Amino acid sequence: MSKFKKKTSSSQDIPTAALPDIIFMLLFFFMVTTVLRETELKVEQRIPRAEQLVKLEKKKLVSYLYVGKPKDATFGTEPLIQANDVFIGIDGVVKWVNEEKAKLSEVERDQITISMKVDNETKMGIIVDIQTELREANARKIMYATPQKTDED
Repeated sequence: MSKFKKKTSSSQDIPTAALPDIIFMLLFFFMVTTVLRETELKVEQRIPRAEQLVKLEKKKLVSYLYVGKPKDATFGTEPLIQANDVFIGIDGVVKWVNEEKAKLSEVERDQITISMKVDNETKMGIIVDIQTELREANARKIMYATPQKTDED
């Protein structure tokens, strides 16, 4: 007999064949359930109701302008224009439209639609000023956004 016995290891390996499937299922779950928000609203929005609504076909051709009283009191109480998470003045609308057009392909640049989400309490003067600037920027398609129509409307 031998003086020393060989120790046999009885540890069993954990099967990892299904591990990639589990990882991809978790990845797919988080991709589906995550909501991405492009812009953070910095203005108050109580949007008026509309009588006729038309759904947009190509949402990638739409750029959004938000007009309303700022939520933060440090910006005052007068309505401001928000575009892409920043406040812009009336004189910055043309520059903003040109930047938005630059993001599109050359064929789609003339098809850009400006969607204006305007607060209920906003005076018409600032809206007319924005429309004038949009004409100068050759952004002729303007849409006023409203809440989605419900069955009781």
